[in-house]
Amino acid sequence: MTGAEILVRALQAHGVDVIFGIPGAKTLHLHDALSRSPIRHVLVKHEQGAAHAADGYARATGRAGVCLTTSGPGATNLVTGLATANMDSVPMVAITCQVEMHAIGTDAFQEADITGITRSVTKHNGLISSTDRIEGAVAEAFHLATTGRPGPVLLDIPADVLKGSGSYRGDMTVNRPGYNPTLEGHPAQVRRLTDALAKAERPILYIGGGVIASGAHEEVRALAERAGIPAVTTLLGLGAIPGTHPLYAGMLGMYGSHAANMAVQHADLVLAIGARFDDRATGRAAAFAPHARLGHIDIEPAESGKNVRVDIPIVGDARRVLRQILANLTPGSTGAWQEVVDGYRKDLPYPAARSGVLTQQGTVEALCRRVRGKAILATDVGLHQMFVARHIPFDRPRNLLSSGGLGTMGYGLPAAMGAAFARPGELVVAVCGDGSFLMNLQELATVAEHALPLKVIVLNNRNLGMVRQFQHLYFNGNYTAVDQPPHLDFALVARGLGVASGYVADAQRLEGALDEAFSYPGPYVLEVETDVAEECLPMVTPGGSLSEMTYGSTPPPTALLAKLEPDALGAAGE
Repeated sequence: MTGAEILVRALQAHGVDVIFGIPGAKTLHLHDALSRSPIRHVLVKHEQGAAHAADGYARATGRAGVCLTTSGPGATNLVTGLATANMDSVPMVAITCQVEMHAIGTDAFQEADITGITRSVTKHNGLISSTDRIEGAVAEAFHLATTGRPGPVLLDIPADVLKGSGSYRGDMTVNRPGYNPTLEGHPAQVRRLTDALAKAERPILYIGGGVIASGAHEEVRALAERAGIPAVTTLLGLGAIPGTHPLYAGMLGMYGSHAANMAVQHADLVLAIGARFDDRATGRAAAFAPHARLGHIDIEPAESGKNVRVDIPIVGDARRVLRQILANLTPGSTGAWQEVVDGYRKDLPYPAARSGVLTQQGTVEALCRRVRGKAILATDVGLHQMFVARHIPFDRPRNLLSSGGLGTMGYGLPAAMGAAFARPGELVVAVCGDGSFLMNLQELATVAEHALPLKVIVLNNRNLGMVRQFQHLYFNGNYTAVDQPPHLDFALVARGLGVASGYVADAQRLEGALDEAFSYPGPYVLEVETDVAEECLPMVTPGGSLSEMTYGSTPPPTALLAKLEPDALGAAGE
Protein backbone atom coordinates (compact mmCIF):
# COMPACT_ATOMS: atom_id res chain seq x y z
CA MET A 1 0.00 0.00 0.00
CA THR A 2 1.09 3.57 -0.58
CA GLY A 3 1.32 6.01 2.27
CA ALA A 4 -1.72 7.78 0.86
CA GLU A 5 -3.74 4.54 0.94
CA ILE A 6 -2.63 3.89 4.53
CA LEU A 7 -3.73 7.42 5.46
CA VAL A 8 -7.15 6.92 3.90
CA ARG A 9 -7.62 3.59 5.71
CA ALA A 10 -6.64 5.24 8.99
CA LEU A 11 -9.13 8.07 8.42
CA GLN A 12 -11.88 5.54 7.71
CA ALA A 13 -11.00 3.69 10.92
CA HIS A 14 -11.64 6.92 12.84
CA GLY A 15 -15.08 7.35 11.33
CA VAL A 16 -14.26 10.10 8.85
CA ASP A 17 -17.05 10.40 6.28
CA VAL A 18 -16.33 13.80 4.73
CA ILE A 19 -13.21 15.89 4.12
CA PHE A 20 -13.24 19.54 3.07
CA GLY A 21 -10.33 20.59 0.89
CA ILE A 22 -8.63 21.71 -2.30
CA PRO A 23 -6.09 19.60 -4.21
CA GLY A 24 -2.65 20.65 -5.38
CA ALA A 25 0.54 19.12 -6.70
CA LYS A 26 1.49 17.64 -3.33
CA THR A 27 -1.95 16.11 -2.63
CA LEU A 28 -2.23 14.10 -5.86
CA HIS A 29 -1.41 10.70 -4.36
CA LEU A 30 -3.82 11.35 -1.50
CA HIS A 31 -6.67 12.49 -3.73
CA ASP A 32 -6.09 9.46 -5.93
CA ALA A 33 -6.49 7.20 -2.89
CA LEU A 34 -9.53 9.14 -1.64
CA SER A 35 -11.28 8.63 -4.98
CA ARG A 36 -11.36 4.87 -4.29
CA SER A 37 -12.72 5.22 -0.75
CA PRO A 38 -16.18 5.90 0.68
CA ILE A 39 -14.95 9.16 2.19
CA ARG A 40 -16.63 12.12 0.52
CA HIS A 41 -14.30 14.91 -0.57
CA VAL A 42 -15.96 18.34 -0.74
CA LEU A 43 -14.11 20.69 -3.06
CA VAL A 44 -14.37 24.10 -1.40
CA LYS A 45 -13.45 27.34 -3.13
CA HIS A 46 -10.91 28.63 -0.59
CA GLU A 47 -8.91 26.79 2.05
CA GLN A 48 -10.21 29.07 4.80
CA GLY A 49 -13.65 27.79 3.83
CA ALA A 50 -12.37 24.24 4.28
CA ALA A 51 -11.19 24.97 7.82
CA HIS A 52 -14.43 26.70 8.83
CA ALA A 53 -16.52 23.92 7.25
CA ALA A 54 -14.58 21.32 9.25
CA ASP A 55 -15.14 23.49 12.34
CA GLY A 56 -18.88 23.70 11.67
CA TYR A 57 -19.02 19.93 11.16
CA ALA A 58 -17.29 19.43 14.51
CA ARG A 59 -19.45 21.87 16.47
CA ALA A 60 -22.62 20.37 15.02
CA THR A 61 -21.65 16.78 15.92
CA GLY A 62 -18.93 16.75 18.59
CA ARG A 63 -16.77 14.67 16.23
CA ALA A 64 -13.52 15.91 14.74
CA GLY A 65 -13.92 17.73 11.44
CA VAL A 66 -11.27 17.12 8.79
CA CYS A 67 -9.79 19.46 6.18
CA LEU A 68 -7.08 18.92 3.57
CA THR A 69 -4.81 21.25 1.61
CA THR A 70 -1.69 21.28 -0.48
CA SER A 71 1.59 22.86 0.59
CA GLY A 72 2.56 26.53 0.74
CA PRO A 73 -0.36 28.94 0.27
CA GLY A 74 -2.87 26.12 0.52
CA ALA A 75 -1.61 25.36 4.00
CA THR A 76 -1.21 28.97 5.14
CA ASN A 77 -4.79 29.73 4.10
CA LEU A 78 -5.90 27.41 6.92
CA VAL A 79 -4.35 29.52 9.67
CA THR A 80 -7.37 31.70 10.53
CA GLY A 81 -9.64 28.65 10.63
CA LEU A 82 -7.22 26.80 12.90
CA ALA A 83 -6.95 29.79 15.21
CA THR A 84 -10.75 30.05 15.34
CA ALA A 85 -11.07 26.39 16.33
CA ASN A 86 -8.22 26.64 18.82
CA MET A 87 -9.72 29.61 20.67
CA ASP A 88 -13.10 27.86 20.91
CA SER A 89 -11.74 24.36 21.72
CA VAL A 90 -13.14 22.72 18.59
CA PRO A 91 -11.85 19.24 17.59
CA MET A 92 -10.34 19.28 14.11
CA VAL A 93 -7.71 17.38 12.16
CA ALA A 94 -6.03 19.36 9.40
CA ILE A 95 -3.92 17.50 6.85
CA THR A 96 -1.43 19.55 4.84
CA CYS A 97 0.67 17.96 2.13
CA GLN A 98 4.26 19.16 2.10
CA VAL A 99 7.10 19.27 -0.42
CA GLU A 100 9.30 16.16 -0.56
CA MET A 101 11.56 15.44 2.42
CA HIS A 102 14.76 16.23 0.51
CA ALA A 103 13.36 19.63 -0.53
CA ILE A 104 12.33 20.82 2.95
CA GLY A 105 14.41 23.82 3.95
CA THR A 106 15.47 24.70 0.40
CA ASP A 107 12.75 27.28 -0.29
CA ALA A 108 11.25 24.87 -2.79
CA PHE A 109 8.23 25.85 -4.88
CA GLN A 110 5.17 26.16 -2.61
CA GLU A 111 7.16 25.30 0.51
CA ALA A 112 6.06 26.81 3.83
CA ASP A 113 6.99 25.79 7.36
CA ILE A 114 3.39 25.17 8.31
CA THR A 115 4.21 23.38 11.57
CA GLY A 116 6.20 26.41 12.69
CA ILE A 117 3.52 28.82 11.51
CA THR A 118 0.67 26.99 13.28
CA ARG A 119 2.39 26.01 16.51
CA SER A 120 0.57 28.72 18.48
CA VAL A 121 -2.86 28.09 16.92
CA THR A 122 -3.09 24.29 17.22
CA LYS A 123 -3.33 21.95 20.16
CA HIS A 124 -0.62 19.84 18.52
CA ASN A 125 1.07 19.58 15.15
CA GLY A 126 3.83 17.58 13.53
CA LEU A 127 5.66 16.60 10.38
CA ILE A 128 5.31 12.93 9.41
CA SER A 129 8.73 12.01 8.07
CA SER A 130 8.20 8.37 7.07
CA THR A 131 5.42 6.21 5.66
CA ASP A 132 5.43 3.82 8.60
CA ARG A 133 4.55 6.70 10.96
CA ILE A 134 1.33 7.68 9.18
CA GLU A 135 -1.04 5.29 10.92
CA GLY A 136 0.17 6.07 14.42
CA ALA A 137 0.21 9.81 13.76
CA VAL A 138 -3.42 9.73 12.61
CA ALA A 139 -4.49 7.80 15.72
CA GLU A 140 -2.64 10.28 17.89
CA ALA A 141 -4.15 13.26 16.06
CA PHE A 142 -7.74 12.14 16.62
CA HIS A 143 -7.00 11.22 20.23
CA LEU A 144 -5.51 14.61 21.00
CA ALA A 145 -8.16 16.54 19.06
CA THR A 146 -11.10 14.94 20.86
CA THR A 147 -9.91 14.31 24.43
CA GLY A 148 -9.07 16.63 27.29
CA ARG A 149 -9.65 20.16 26.12
CA PRO A 150 -10.54 19.61 22.44
CA GLY A 151 -8.68 21.46 19.73
CA PRO A 152 -7.24 21.37 16.22
CA VAL A 153 -4.33 19.09 15.33
CA LEU A 154 -2.32 19.53 12.13
CA LEU A 155 -0.44 16.76 10.33
CA ASP A 156 2.05 17.87 7.67
CA ILE A 157 2.87 15.00 5.28
CA PRO A 158 5.51 15.29 2.53
CA ALA A 159 4.52 14.08 -0.93
CA ASP A 160 7.20 11.37 -1.03
CA VAL A 161 5.92 9.97 2.30
CA LEU A 162 2.45 9.68 0.73
CA LYS A 163 3.97 8.01 -2.34
CA GLY A 164 6.10 5.57 -0.32
CA SER A 165 5.17 1.94 0.43
CA GLY A 166 4.09 0.41 3.70
CA SER A 167 1.50 -1.75 5.44
CA TYR A 168 -1.72 -0.89 7.22
CA ARG A 169 -1.78 -2.63 10.61
CA GLY A 170 -5.12 -1.51 12.00
CA ASP A 171 -3.40 -0.38 15.21
CA MET A 172 -5.17 2.57 16.85
CA THR A 173 -3.13 2.43 20.06
CA VAL A 174 -1.96 5.82 21.32
CA ASN A 175 0.96 6.07 23.72
CA ARG A 176 1.49 9.60 25.02
CA PRO A 177 2.87 9.24 28.58
CA GLY A 178 2.91 13.01 29.12
CA TYR A 179 -0.71 13.46 28.11
CA ASN A 180 -3.25 12.20 30.61
CA PRO A 181 -6.16 14.60 31.16
CA THR A 182 -7.74 14.55 34.61
CA LEU A 183 -11.37 13.46 34.34
CA GLU A 184 -12.63 13.04 37.91
CA GLY A 185 -12.69 15.97 40.31
CA HIS A 186 -10.59 15.74 43.46
CA PRO A 187 -12.96 14.45 46.19
CA ALA A 188 -11.89 17.08 48.72
CA GLN A 189 -12.49 19.90 46.25
CA VAL A 190 -15.86 18.44 45.29
CA ARG A 191 -16.84 18.40 48.98
CA ARG A 192 -15.74 22.02 49.37
CA LEU A 193 -17.86 23.01 46.42
CA THR A 194 -20.97 21.10 47.50
CA ASP A 195 -20.66 22.67 50.97
CA ALA A 196 -20.39 26.12 49.40
CA LEU A 197 -23.46 25.47 47.23
CA ALA A 198 -25.45 24.39 50.28
CA LYS A 199 -24.56 27.57 52.17
CA ALA A 200 -24.92 30.06 49.33
CA GLU A 201 -27.93 32.37 49.36
CA ARG A 202 -27.34 33.97 45.97
CA PRO A 203 -25.62 31.34 43.78
CA ILE A 204 -25.23 31.57 40.00
CA LEU A 205 -24.16 28.96 37.45
CA TYR A 206 -21.88 30.51 34.83
CA ILE A 207 -21.98 28.08 31.89
CA GLY A 208 -19.46 28.05 29.06
CA GLY A 209 -18.85 26.11 25.89
CA GLY A 210 -16.99 23.40 27.79
CA VAL A 211 -20.34 22.12 29.05
CA ILE A 212 -21.41 21.43 25.47
CA ALA A 213 -18.02 19.96 24.56
CA SER A 214 -18.30 17.57 27.52
CA GLY A 215 -21.92 16.65 26.81
CA ALA A 216 -22.81 17.87 30.31
CA HIS A 217 -25.98 19.80 29.45
CA GLU A 218 -28.29 17.36 31.22
CA GLU A 219 -26.16 17.45 34.37
CA VAL A 220 -26.11 21.26 34.33
CA ARG A 221 -29.87 21.38 34.08
CA ALA A 222 -30.20 18.82 36.88
CA LEU A 223 -27.94 20.90 39.14
CA ALA A 224 -29.85 24.10 38.40
CA GLU A 225 -33.22 22.47 39.08
CA ARG A 226 -32.28 20.43 42.15
CA ALA A 227 -30.48 23.29 43.85
CA GLY A 228 -32.70 26.08 42.51
CA ILE A 229 -29.76 27.98 41.04
CA PRO A 230 -30.26 30.56 38.28
CA ALA A 231 -27.92 30.16 35.31
CA VAL A 232 -26.20 32.45 32.83
CA THR A 233 -24.22 31.41 29.78
CA THR A 234 -21.46 32.69 27.56
CA LEU A 235 -22.03 33.00 23.82
CA LEU A 236 -20.61 29.51 23.28
CA GLY A 237 -22.62 28.13 26.19
CA LEU A 238 -25.97 28.99 24.59
CA GLY A 239 -28.09 25.83 24.46
CA ALA A 240 -26.32 24.17 27.39
CA ILE A 241 -29.42 25.01 29.42
CA PRO A 242 -32.66 25.66 27.53
CA GLY A 243 -33.06 29.33 26.67
CA THR A 244 -36.72 29.09 27.71
CA HIS A 245 -35.96 27.54 31.11
CA PRO A 246 -37.35 29.55 34.05
CA LEU A 247 -33.95 29.46 35.78
CA TYR A 248 -32.11 30.84 32.75
CA ALA A 249 -31.19 34.50 33.27
CA GLY A 250 -29.57 35.09 29.89
CA MET A 251 -26.18 35.57 28.28
CA LEU A 252 -23.67 37.55 30.31
CA GLY A 253 -20.93 39.85 29.11
CA MET A 254 -20.37 42.89 26.93
CA TYR A 255 -23.52 42.34 24.87
CA GLY A 256 -25.28 40.23 27.47
CA SER A 257 -28.54 40.91 29.21
CA HIS A 258 -28.72 43.35 32.10
CA ALA A 259 -30.40 40.58 34.10
CA ALA A 260 -27.53 38.13 33.60
CA ASN A 261 -24.87 40.72 34.35
CA MET A 262 -26.62 41.98 37.48
CA ALA A 263 -27.19 38.44 38.72
CA VAL A 264 -23.46 37.72 38.51
CA GLN A 265 -22.47 41.03 40.08
CA HIS A 266 -24.81 40.50 43.05
CA ALA A 267 -24.22 36.77 43.58
CA ASP A 268 -22.49 35.40 46.67
CA LEU A 269 -21.28 32.27 44.84
CA VAL A 270 -20.51 31.94 41.12
CA LEU A 271 -19.81 28.44 39.82
CA ALA A 272 -18.17 28.60 36.39
CA ILE A 273 -18.39 25.37 34.39
CA GLY A 274 -16.41 24.94 31.18
CA ALA A 275 -15.76 28.67 30.90
CA ARG A 276 -12.47 30.55 30.72
CA PHE A 277 -13.43 33.97 32.14
CA ASP A 278 -12.86 35.71 28.82
CA ASP A 279 -12.78 39.51 28.98
CA ARG A 280 -15.91 39.79 26.80
CA ALA A 281 -17.76 37.72 29.42
CA THR A 282 -16.37 39.18 32.65
CA GLY A 283 -15.85 42.84 31.87
CA ARG A 284 -13.06 44.30 33.99
CA ALA A 285 -11.69 41.20 35.70
CA ALA A 286 -10.89 42.93 39.00
CA ALA A 287 -14.55 43.95 39.34
CA PHE A 288 -16.11 40.63 38.31
CA ALA A 289 -18.59 39.17 40.83
CA PRO A 290 -17.24 41.36 43.65
CA HIS A 291 -19.43 39.83 46.38
CA ALA A 292 -18.96 36.19 45.40
CA ARG A 293 -16.74 33.25 46.05
CA LEU A 294 -15.77 31.66 42.74
CA GLY A 295 -15.85 27.96 41.93
CA HIS A 296 -14.47 26.74 38.63
CA ILE A 297 -14.82 23.35 36.92
CA ASP A 298 -12.63 22.91 33.84
CA ILE A 299 -10.65 20.12 32.24
CA GLU A 300 -7.83 22.54 31.39
CA PRO A 301 -5.67 23.23 34.48
CA ALA A 302 -4.13 26.31 32.87
CA GLU A 303 -7.49 28.09 32.92
CA SER A 304 -7.81 27.94 36.71
CA GLY A 305 -6.98 31.37 38.09
CA LYS A 306 -5.65 32.62 34.75
CA ASN A 307 -7.89 35.68 34.46
CA VAL A 308 -9.69 35.96 37.81
CA ARG A 309 -9.10 34.66 41.31
CA VAL A 310 -10.75 31.28 41.93
CA ASP A 311 -11.57 30.10 45.45
CA ILE A 312 -12.56 26.51 44.66
CA PRO A 313 -10.88 25.18 41.51
CA ILE A 314 -11.73 21.68 40.29
CA VAL A 315 -9.85 20.18 37.36
CA GLY A 316 -11.86 17.53 35.55
CA ASP A 317 -14.36 16.70 32.86
CA ALA A 318 -17.48 18.81 33.41
CA ARG A 319 -19.90 15.92 33.03
CA ARG A 320 -18.07 13.66 35.47
CA VAL A 321 -17.49 16.38 38.05
CA LEU A 322 -21.12 17.47 37.93
CA ARG A 323 -22.20 13.89 38.53
CA GLN A 324 -19.93 13.83 41.58
CA ILE A 325 -21.57 17.03 42.83
CA LEU A 326 -25.10 15.78 42.19
CA ALA A 327 -24.36 12.61 44.15
CA ASN A 328 -23.44 14.67 47.22
CA LEU A 329 -25.63 17.75 46.84
CA THR A 330 -27.65 19.23 49.70
CA PRO A 331 -29.74 22.03 48.17
CA GLY A 332 -29.70 25.38 49.91
CA SER A 333 -32.49 27.93 50.24
CA THR A 334 -32.58 30.09 47.12
CA GLY A 335 -36.25 30.98 46.65
CA ALA A 336 -35.83 34.66 47.50
CA TRP A 337 -32.82 34.91 45.20
CA GLN A 338 -34.74 33.34 42.32
CA GLU A 339 -37.39 36.03 42.76
CA VAL A 340 -34.71 38.73 42.62
CA VAL A 341 -33.27 37.35 39.36
CA ASP A 342 -36.79 37.05 37.93
CA GLY A 343 -37.22 40.70 38.82
CA TYR A 344 -34.12 41.62 36.84
CA ARG A 345 -35.54 39.93 33.76
CA LYS A 346 -38.92 41.63 34.10
CA ASP A 347 -37.60 45.09 34.97
CA LEU A 348 -34.77 45.23 32.41
CA PRO A 349 -35.64 43.24 29.29
CA TYR A 350 -33.87 43.83 26.01
CA PRO A 351 -35.21 46.92 24.19
CA ALA A 352 -37.99 46.21 21.70
CA ALA A 353 -37.23 46.34 17.99
CA ARG A 354 -38.27 49.53 16.22
CA SER A 355 -41.52 49.14 14.33
CA GLY A 356 -42.17 50.22 10.76
CA VAL A 357 -38.56 49.87 9.65
CA LEU A 358 -36.43 46.87 8.78
CA THR A 359 -33.92 46.20 11.54
CA GLN A 360 -31.51 43.41 12.30
CA GLN A 361 -33.25 42.77 15.61
CA GLY A 362 -36.69 42.64 14.02
CA THR A 363 -35.46 40.29 11.30
CA VAL A 364 -33.84 37.98 13.85
CA GLU A 365 -37.05 37.93 15.89
CA ALA A 366 -39.02 37.05 12.76
CA LEU A 367 -36.51 34.30 12.02
CA CYS A 368 -36.96 32.99 15.56
CA ARG A 369 -40.71 32.71 15.04
CA ARG A 370 -40.04 30.95 11.76
CA VAL A 371 -37.62 28.23 12.94
CA ARG A 372 -39.20 27.66 16.39
CA GLY A 373 -36.03 26.20 17.85
CA LYS A 374 -35.78 23.55 15.13
CA ALA A 375 -32.77 24.83 13.19
CA ILE A 376 -29.00 24.86 13.35
CA LEU A 377 -27.97 28.51 13.22
CA ALA A 378 -24.52 29.67 12.15
CA THR A 379 -23.53 33.30 12.48
CA ASP A 380 -20.78 35.52 11.28
CA VAL A 381 -19.31 38.12 13.64
CA GLY A 382 -20.83 41.53 14.26
CA LEU A 383 -24.02 43.09 15.57
CA HIS A 384 -26.13 40.44 13.84
CA GLN A 385 -24.30 37.79 15.90
CA MET A 386 -25.27 39.54 19.13
CA PHE A 387 -28.89 39.95 18.02
CA VAL A 388 -29.06 36.21 17.32
CA ALA A 389 -27.57 35.42 20.74
CA ARG A 390 -30.01 37.77 22.46
CA HIS A 391 -33.26 37.10 20.69
CA ILE A 392 -33.24 33.41 19.73
CA PRO A 393 -33.61 31.02 22.69
CA PHE A 394 -31.47 27.95 22.06
CA ASP A 395 -33.05 24.97 23.79
CA ARG A 396 -30.57 22.34 22.60
CA PRO A 397 -26.78 22.18 22.48
CA ARG A 398 -24.89 22.22 19.19
CA ASN A 399 -27.53 24.30 17.42
CA LEU A 400 -25.54 27.55 17.48
CA LEU A 401 -22.28 27.75 15.53
CA SER A 402 -20.43 31.00 16.12
CA SER A 403 -16.85 32.23 16.45
CA GLY A 404 -16.52 33.37 20.05
CA GLY A 405 -12.90 33.73 21.08
CA LEU A 406 -11.28 34.85 17.83
CA GLY A 407 -14.33 36.68 16.48
CA THR A 408 -13.74 35.58 12.89
CA MET A 409 -15.67 37.42 10.22
CA GLY A 410 -16.46 35.13 7.29
CA TYR A 411 -17.05 32.12 9.55
CA GLY A 412 -20.81 31.75 9.20
CA LEU A 413 -21.42 30.52 5.65
CA PRO A 414 -18.72 27.80 5.51
CA ALA A 415 -19.56 26.68 9.06
CA ALA A 416 -23.21 26.31 8.05
CA MET A 417 -22.06 24.32 5.03
CA GLY A 418 -20.10 21.97 7.30
CA ALA A 419 -23.14 21.52 9.53
CA ALA A 420 -25.32 20.72 6.51
CA PHE A 421 -22.98 17.87 5.56
CA ALA A 422 -22.80 16.72 9.19
CA ARG A 423 -26.54 16.65 9.88
CA PRO A 424 -28.35 16.08 6.58
CA GLY A 425 -32.09 16.50 6.69
CA GLU A 426 -31.98 19.23 9.34
CA LEU A 427 -32.68 22.89 8.68
CA VAL A 428 -29.48 24.95 8.63
CA VAL A 429 -29.54 28.75 8.54
CA ALA A 430 -26.58 31.11 8.21
CA VAL A 431 -27.14 34.63 9.53
CA CYS A 432 -24.52 36.98 8.12
CA GLY A 433 -23.71 40.66 8.14
CA ASP A 434 -22.78 42.29 4.86
CA GLY A 435 -19.17 42.84 5.95
CA SER A 436 -18.69 39.27 7.08
CA PHE A 437 -20.51 37.76 4.11
CA LEU A 438 -18.09 39.42 1.71
CA MET A 439 -15.19 37.52 3.26
CA ASN A 440 -16.19 33.97 2.26
CA LEU A 441 -19.18 34.26 -0.05
CA GLN A 442 -17.34 32.17 -2.66
CA GLU A 443 -18.55 29.10 -0.76
CA LEU A 444 -22.03 29.72 -2.16
CA ALA A 445 -20.67 27.97 -5.26
CA THR A 446 -19.91 24.90 -3.11
CA VAL A 447 -23.37 25.05 -1.58
CA ALA A 448 -24.92 25.21 -5.05
CA GLU A 449 -22.76 22.37 -6.37
CA HIS A 450 -24.01 20.04 -3.64
CA ALA A 451 -27.57 21.44 -3.57
CA LEU A 452 -27.37 21.92 0.19
CA PRO A 453 -30.77 23.22 1.30
CA LEU A 454 -29.38 25.79 3.69
CA LYS A 455 -30.80 29.29 3.99
CA VAL A 456 -28.62 32.38 4.19
CA ILE A 457 -29.96 35.62 5.67
CA VAL A 458 -27.70 38.57 4.83
CA LEU A 459 -28.48 41.53 7.08
CA ASN A 460 -27.18 44.39 4.97
CA ASN A 461 -26.84 47.70 6.80
CA ARG A 462 -24.13 48.77 4.32
CA ASN A 463 -21.51 49.29 7.01
CA LEU A 464 -19.43 47.49 9.61
CA GLY A 465 -22.06 47.93 12.29
CA MET A 466 -20.19 46.85 15.42
CA VAL A 467 -17.24 49.12 14.62
CA ARG A 468 -19.64 51.95 13.73
CA GLN A 469 -21.37 51.57 17.10
CA PHE A 470 -18.05 51.96 18.92
CA GLN A 471 -17.21 55.02 16.82
CA HIS A 472 -20.59 56.54 17.64
CA LEU A 473 -20.38 55.91 21.38
CA TYR A 474 -16.69 56.46 22.06
CA PHE A 475 -15.23 58.47 19.14
CA ASN A 476 -17.81 61.27 18.88
CA GLY A 477 -19.44 59.79 15.80
CA ASN A 478 -16.28 59.95 13.69
CA TYR A 479 -17.27 57.17 11.30
CA THR A 480 -14.03 56.07 9.66
CA ALA A 481 -13.51 53.16 7.25
CA VAL A 482 -16.85 51.51 8.04
CA ASP A 483 -19.13 52.30 5.09
CA GLN A 484 -19.62 49.69 2.36
CA PRO A 485 -20.12 50.62 -1.32
CA PRO A 486 -23.82 51.31 -2.03
CA HIS A 487 -23.85 49.25 -5.23
CA LEU A 488 -23.30 45.85 -3.59
CA ASP A 489 -26.04 43.44 -4.69
CA PHE A 490 -25.77 40.21 -2.74
CA ALA A 491 -28.90 38.71 -4.27
CA LEU A 492 -27.37 39.14 -7.73
CA VAL A 493 -24.03 37.67 -6.61
CA ALA A 494 -25.85 34.65 -5.17
CA ARG A 495 -27.61 33.98 -8.45
CA GLY A 496 -24.30 34.30 -10.27
CA LEU A 497 -22.90 31.54 -8.05
CA GLY A 498 -25.89 29.29 -8.67
CA VAL A 499 -28.04 29.99 -5.60
CA ALA A 500 -31.61 31.30 -5.72
CA SER A 501 -32.09 34.60 -3.94
CA GLY A 502 -34.41 37.37 -2.89
CA TYR A 503 -34.22 40.95 -1.64
CA VAL A 504 -36.39 42.87 0.79
CA ALA A 505 -36.18 46.49 1.94
CA ASP A 506 -39.72 46.98 3.26
CA ALA A 507 -40.70 45.84 6.76
CA GLN A 508 -44.19 44.99 5.51
CA ARG A 509 -42.71 42.48 3.04
CA LEU A 510 -40.35 40.71 5.45
CA GLU A 511 -42.67 37.84 6.39
CA GLY A 512 -43.48 37.15 2.76
CA ALA A 513 -39.80 37.19 1.83
CA LEU A 514 -39.05 34.71 4.61
CA ASP A 515 -41.93 32.53 3.40
CA GLU A 516 -40.38 32.43 -0.06
CA ALA A 517 -36.90 31.67 1.28
CA PHE A 518 -37.96 28.84 3.57
CA SER A 519 -40.40 27.25 1.15
CA TYR A 520 -37.80 27.09 -1.61
CA PRO A 521 -36.56 23.47 -1.88
CA GLY A 522 -32.85 24.28 -2.31
CA PRO A 523 -30.31 26.80 -1.05
CA TYR A 524 -31.53 30.38 -0.87
CA VAL A 525 -29.98 33.74 -0.03
CA LEU A 526 -32.27 36.46 1.33
CA GLU A 527 -30.72 39.92 1.42
CA VAL A 528 -32.43 42.14 3.98
CA GLU A 529 -31.73 45.88 3.75
CA THR A 530 -31.64 47.05 7.38
CA ASP A 531 -31.34 50.36 9.19
CA VAL A 532 -27.86 51.88 8.83
CA ALA A 533 -27.76 53.36 12.34
CA GLU A 534 -29.16 50.43 14.35
CA GLU A 535 -27.17 49.60 17.48
CA CYS A 536 -27.11 46.68 19.90
CA LEU A 537 -27.72 48.16 23.34
CA PRO A 538 -27.31 48.06 26.25
CA MET A 539 -23.67 47.01 26.27
CA VAL A 540 -20.94 46.96 28.87
CA THR A 541 -18.64 49.96 28.60
CA PRO A 542 -15.23 48.82 27.25
CA GLY A 543 -12.91 48.44 30.22
CA GLY A 544 -15.84 48.65 32.61
CA SER A 545 -17.38 46.13 34.96
CA LEU A 546 -20.55 44.19 34.19
CA SER A 547 -22.38 46.79 36.29
CA GLU A 548 -21.36 49.60 33.93
CA MET A 549 -23.66 49.39 30.93
CA THR A 550 -24.20 51.92 28.18
CA TYR A 551 -27.86 52.37 27.26
CA GLY A 552 -27.71 54.93 24.47
CA SER A 553 -30.56 57.42 24.22
CA THR A 554 -33.08 55.47 26.33
CA PRO A 555 -31.59 54.57 29.73
CA PRO A 556 -33.86 52.91 32.29
CA PRO A 557 -35.23 55.08 35.11
CA THR A 558 -32.67 56.05 37.76
CA ALA A 559 -34.97 54.76 40.49
CA LEU A 560 -35.04 51.33 38.87
CA LEU A 561 -31.25 51.16 38.66
CA ALA A 562 -30.97 52.23 42.30
CA LYS A 563 -33.26 49.37 43.29
CA LEU A 564 -30.79 46.96 41.73
CA GLU A 565 -27.72 48.23 43.56
CA PRO A 566 -25.99 45.73 45.90
CA ASP A 567 -27.06 47.53 49.09
CA ALA A 568 -30.71 47.43 48.05
CA LEU A 569 -30.34 43.82 47.03
CA GLY A 570 -28.87 42.83 50.40
CA ALA A 571 -32.17 43.36 52.16
CA ALA A 572 -34.15 41.66 49.40
CA GLY A 573 -31.89 38.67 49.06
CA GLU A 574 -31.37 37.80 52.70
